Formats: sequence, structure tokens, C-alpha cells
Amino acid sequence: MSKLKKLTKQQLFLPIFCMLLVLCVNIIYDVSQGRDFYDFFRIYIQNDMLNGRIINILNRGSEVAILAIGMTLVVSSSAGTDISVGSVMALSAGVCCTLLAGAAAPQATELAVPLIVGVLAALVMGCICGAFNGALVAYLNIQPMVATLILWTAARAIGLLVCNNLIVYVRNDSFAMFGGYIGPIPTPIIIAAVCVAVVTIVLKKSAMGMYIQSVGINKKASRIAGLNSQKIIFLCYVLCGLCAGIAGVVASSRITSADSNNIGLNFEMDAILAVALGGNSLAGNSLAGGRFNLAGSIIGAYTIQAITTTMYNLGVSSAVNPVFKAIIVILIVAVQAPPVKAYFKKLSAKRQAEKEVKGAVGV
Repeated sequence: MSKLKKLTKQQLFLPIFCMLLVLCVNIIYDVSQGRDFYDFFRIYIQNDMLNGRIINILNRGSEVAILAIGMTLVVSSSAGTDISVGSVMALSAGVCCTLLAGAAAPQATELAVPLIVGVLAALVMGCICGAFNGALVAYLNIQPMVATLILWTAARAIGLLVCNNLIVYVRNDSFAMFGGYIGPIPTPIIIAAVCVAVVTIVLKKSAMGMYIQSVGINKKASRIAGLNSQKIIFLCYVLCGLCAGIAGVVASSRITSADSNNIGLNFEMDAILAVALGGNSLAGNSLAGGRFNLAGSIIGAYTIQAITTTMYNLGVSSAVNPVFKAIIVILIVAVQAPPVKAYFKKLSAKRQAEKEVKGAVGV
């Protein structure tokens, strides 16, 4: 029991357990439908491209994985969530495609400006949105969800204005590459892997990771110790906006267009759930805040996509999917709440005391 207790306390236990649970559901369903139990894990090459359900999950879940990077830093540093990431994705995609299409909007086959200009504009727009959110949270001390609610509402509408309330199509192979394939490998998987690798190296090889955790645990104490807490929180929101910009480019490239109404829709829920599944606390208390696990968030992101794929396989409507995700968020946040933790700790102490009494009586 002691080994099991130690195992369950590991930060990666929750995301790995949830992933294994989803895999088991898929295996059981496949077997019940007369398929091989390893059908879920089968990877094959079709039309010179990697295919398979695992590849599809990694491919389709890449945008959420990228968003989860920024969301993890925001949750850790400010004990709050950025609910504007989906709308910022749509705005960044609109800026990128509108520049690339130029006067030929809403449809273009030739790029009006170099590809790098459109992509950089999207990333800069993401950073600007992140800076706006960061300024409200870090310097004006507005509660994170309230501060980011502004762009959650406005960014998608601004994206529609940028696109002149149209879907802007960019039918160009160089632009489609970001959401397509490099050789046999889906490009979004490579982009997500590069983003994870870069952020991991920066957090591990510099003091940035320690600064973020310090500010998240106790902002006032960090400031007294000489850290600029406001600047660190601001930077985390800028990075979150940058991640949303990258995800927006990938999402628009995948469909070779900027659909401001649908790109990034409900992705903020997936990103928050990925962070929660990753074992990162959303409770916002000084004991749990600050500590984060980026690997857990990435596993959580792909678990979310696996859940979505599983729901589709089971014949569940896409309109019902958010209900299941919301239930999972509620359960995870409830388990992380201090009163619930205190209750289970008290219950465990009571059982331990009863065992000691029984042992003493036996002696």
C-alpha cells in the first residue's frame, strides 16, 4: 500500500493514468467490434504518409499541445487561466491569411507577400494579445479570467473585421505545408515537438523555470527576494499569446484558410483541461501554485484529443463532447480544492489512529 500511495502522489500519475484509461476503452471497443486488440496502435504508410489512429491523435492534438505550453506557464505564475487563447488563434490566423492573400482576398493561389511576413505578423499579433492580457493581470492586478475575458470576446470579432467578415482562402502549397506533411511526417507534430523542446531547454537551462515557480508560490515573497514578479507574469502571458499565434498559423494552414468563426473554437477549454490532467494545480493556493509539470500538460493535451477521437468512434455527437470535458474539469478541480484535500487527509489520519489503537489493544 505504501508503494501504491507513493505512486499515486507522483505528478505524472494522473496524466498517464488517464491516457491508459482512454487506451483501454478503445481496445475494449475494438475487440467488441471484432477488430484486433492492437488495431488502435497500428501505424502504416498510405500514399507516402504516416497513418493510423495514434498518428491522427498526435497530429490533431498538436494545436492543443502548443496552447498547453503557454497555459501551463500562465497557470503557474498567476494562479489563473487565459481563456482568450482560442480567440487569439482565430485573430492571428486572420492576420496571417489576409496578408498572404492581399488584394486577391478572399481567395488567392499566389502569395501577396513573402510567407515569412505573414507568419511573423501572426506571431507578433499573438504576442500583442498576450502583452495586453499580461498588462491587465500583472500591472493592474485584474483577476486573470476577467482580464482575458476581454479578448475572449473581442479577438474573434476583430479577426472577422480583419477578414472583412469573410473566410479568406490561401490555396498555396508553401502555406499549406505548416498543416500538411514534411515527407511522411505530419508537420504539426514536428512544430509541436520543436515548441516543447525549445521551452523545456529554456526552463531547464536558465533560471526562468525557477523564477516562474517562485512567483507562483508567493508573489510578495519573490518580490522581496529581488524578483520582478510583475515582469515575470507579464512575460508568461506574452509567451502564452505567442503559443496561440503559432497554433493559429497551424490551424489555418491545415484548412488553407482563415475561418474566424471556427478556428480555435472551445480550444481554451481543451488547453485548461490539458493543464489540469497534467497534474498542475488549478486551485490557486500558495501550497500548490507555482509548481508545474510541462511534460504532464503535453500528455494531457494528447489525452484530450484521444478522448475526442474515442467519443467520435463511440458515435457520440461532437456537440456533446464539451459536456464530458467540463465534467472532467470539475472533478479534477474539486479533487485539488483545499477543503477536499483536508477532508481526505483527516480521514487518512483517523484510519491510521484506529489502526494504532487496534495494534495497542492486541499487544
